[in-house]
Amino acid sequence: MSTEEEISKQIADLGEKIKEAKSEKKPKEEWDPLLKDMLALKDKFKEVTGKEYGASTQEKKPKQPAQQEASAKNKEKRAAKAAAKAKKEEEKAAKRAERERREREKAEKLAGVGQDNFGDAKMVQSHEVTDKKWVEVSNLKPTLAGQKVLVRGYLQTSRGVGKGVFVLLRSTLYTVQGVAFQNDTVSQGMVKYIASLPVESVVDMEGIVTVPENPVDSATQKMVEIQITSFTCVTKAKQALPFLMEDACRPDDTKESDVGAYDENEEIKREDGLVRVGDKNRLDNRWLDLRTPANQSIMRIESMVGCLFRECLLSKGFVEFHAPKLIAGSSEGGADVFKLDYFGQPACLAMSPQLHKQMAAACSGFERVFTTGPVFRAENSNTRRHMCEFTGFDMEMAIHEHYDEVMDVFSDLFIHIFDGINERCKAELERVREQHPFEDLKYLRPTLKITFAEGCALLKEAGIEQNEYEDLNTENEKKLGELVKQKYDTDFFFMDKYPLSVRPFYTMPCPENPKLSNSFDFFIRGQEILSGAQRIHEPDFIEERAKAWDIDLSTIEEYVNSFRNGALPHGGGGIGLERVVMLFLGLPNIRKASWFPRDPKRLAP
Repeated sequence: MSTEEEISKQIADLGEKIKEAKSEKKPKEEWDPLLKDMLALKDKFKEVTGKEYGASTQEKKPKQPAQQEASAKNKEKRAAKAAAKAKKEEEKAAKRAERERREREKAEKLAGVGQDNFGDAKMVQSHEVTDKKWVEVSNLKPTLAGQKVLVRGYLQTSRGVGKGVFVLLRSTLYTVQGVAFQNDTVSQGMVKYIASLPVESVVDMEGIVTVPENPVDSATQKMVEIQITSFTCVTKAKQALPFLMEDACRPDDTKESDVGAYDENEEIKREDGLVRVGDKNRLDNRWLDLRTPANQSIMRIESMVGCLFRECLLSKGFVEFHAPKLIAGSSEGGADVFKLDYFGQPACLAMSPQLHKQMAAACSGFERVFTTGPVFRAENSNTRRHMCEFTGFDMEMAIHEHYDEVMDVFSDLFIHIFDGINERCKAELERVREQHPFEDLKYLRPTLKITFAEGCALLKEAGIEQNEYEDLNTENEKKLGELVKQKYDTDFFFMDKYPLSVRPFYTMPCPENPKLSNSFDFFIRGQEILSGAQRIHEPDFIEERAKAWDIDLSTIEEYVNSFRNGALPHGGGGIGLERVVMLFLGLPNIRKASWFPRDPKRLAP
């Protein structure tokens, strides 16, 4: 058996041979067997000696005290170095955390995190009553400078400028400008929130009233603006607007014709090239169209007309009554009624409260009555001055001797209405005039009165043909209005003694000329706004006139019978509310004076 020395020598020899072969760059195939033999000898060496070939056989010398001392010092140095490094890393981490905290706080401050002075408000569900006090936009004046106010309204415009935002808030027909720039209480997030809100959202704006150096031309409250401190959204607009309020409020650049056929789809271009919101778009979205200051004002003036109408007539001893809108037959013997089935009986919507107001005034002993409410005309008239449903203001009164008594009351009534509008609706008139310029209505005291024959004579003098026993057409009415204005300097007059053939069956004929009638019309700016007359109060005479109109007497039997127990001589008239407002304000289309118009082509919204 080979000894450790012999095996070691053999391994060394083979190593030299392999080294020599490699140095001579011989192929591996030549020295690879030598390598395998050497590896086998190394395994044998381990088998014989119990250790790996080449392992050190020298015993480890114990460390000397000096060496141990040096090793301890190195260990201390390494520990100190590690501690210093850890401290440095700890300081770096602390600085990094502090920097991140400052950046986070800055970002949160800019975003308004934790602030409660902007954002979406909770839904108003009548859950609580707070001590908040809202101020009407109309009451914002320079006298409030320095005071904090809270206002609510529609967000008409919102415009971001650098680190700030300008808003225009609208309530009814008044607007005010609000301003917010970044400061200790107004964050960047608040500015961004305000600037990003959809227009026409309902908002609460709180801030300090200030007086700007220059008037705010875009607002009705020109001499104040609000420095915003709080801004919350009460109700957010959920869908895109069909038109911009800015476009809907734009002043007219041309005067639209108020006569001729009307088509709501007609596109009228503005001469200045700016957007014009068409009638169809406005009427399809009437709830939005009514938000404009001009439309708000028109409807408030219309409301005032109703107030003044009642006020005047109540002061003259009239009683308000309410006439039925469902009747048998037709109220005036015409064919243009909306027919319906009334539990198997033929019926219609009332064209006017005519028959019932006569019953109330002349037959029921009330003597003086008035009523207001919708009236219906199934006329397929697509014009700018006709509607299928409008608001009728009707009056009927007993007379003693002459129907002039009725015309005198109407004259007083209209003068009271016109004076009342001018005195009580100054702000509304200005808002209308800003968008729809018009000339103030001229009227006389007492009201100018001419006969139908005199009106025809004026037309003939101007070279216009007009038969004295035929009704005026729209063009001749307009022309007559111009001629009366030139001659008498008034936009308002009335004309009586109309041809009997153009008046309803219950109209009293003229005693001097059987071809004429005791009837009259009132005009504003050359258009009729009231039709009235003395009524027939003798039942036999009523039947005679009804037959002349081919009216089935069975359909007016109750009406005629109401006169068989004694009836007061009487007269009255009916006013079209929307037409009065339209003409007083010089509007070109009656739809502008109707909340939700109904014409032959429109039944919604």
